[in-house]
Amino acid sequence: MVTHNAPQMSARRNRGKISSFRIITALILREMSSTHGRSPGGYFWLVLEPVLGIMLLSFIFAYGFRTPPLGTSYAIYFATGMMPFAFFNDLNGKVSQSINYSKALLAYPRVTFVDAMVARVILTLLTQMLVSCLVFSGILLAFETRTVLQIERVFMAYAMATAFAAGVGTLNCYLFTAYPLWQRAWGIATRPLFLISGVLFLYEAMPAGMQDILWYNPLLHVTGEMRGAFYLQYEAKYVSPAFVFGVSLVLIISGLVLLRRYHRDMMER
Repeated sequence: MVTHNAPQMSARRNRGKISSFRIITALILREMSSTHGRSPGGYFWLVLEPVLGIMLLSFIFAYGFRTPPLGTSYAIYFATGMMPFAFFNDLNGKVSQSINYSKALLAYPRVTFVDAMVARVILTLLTQMLVSCLVFSGILLAFETRTVLQIERVFMAYAMATAFAAGVGTLNCYLFTAYPLWQRAWGIATRPLFLISGVLFLYEAMPAGMQDILWYNPLLHVTGEMRGAFYLQYEAKYVSPAFVFGVSLVLIISGLVLLRRYHRDMMER
């Protein structure tokens, strides 16, 4: 009897995987069209925004200081901090709004909140990686940066950023939907992140007492790893991928447990 049912169970699992793949693909195409496909310039602005930010910071700091803390090019120095930080912000924000964005589609039994979240993770990951490649390539071609790219460390930095953004986004997906006021509080509480995540200043240049506190900011590990990927002389010994992935795993599990328990109640609000 068990042997007879096994092929049927396997077939049902395969059909479920195909159905989930189709749903995720449809959600990705829907978001591509609604987010950037209808706006003037579309994806062009995704590249232009970080480029303008890097140019502005480079101009301001070059005017006040002779050389950057690492290397000779302010453009690549700020890019190694801004790109992973922007990557985290975008992915975290998209995952956090997964249920609110796809609430109408989640009314269908076959569409789950996991499908909505996975679709946003895949699209944002691919988009931001493309933007990063264009920005970094443009800077390396346009300037004499005197850097040596270690591609494996770049992937590690983005892996940490992806895990942490997915973790924070998954937990916030529940909190934003269940407690709308939390979204405003989160926006206010995270405004200093740009200053304390190693985008402008190196971890080693911060006061010792502040280092002990800021070490627990996973984004500082992400930007440190990215800088180490471009600057051979920068070891970034404080970086701990195990810490970042551990925190991310706890956040993802916590968020999924809360969403699985309460997502139907949130849909009815």
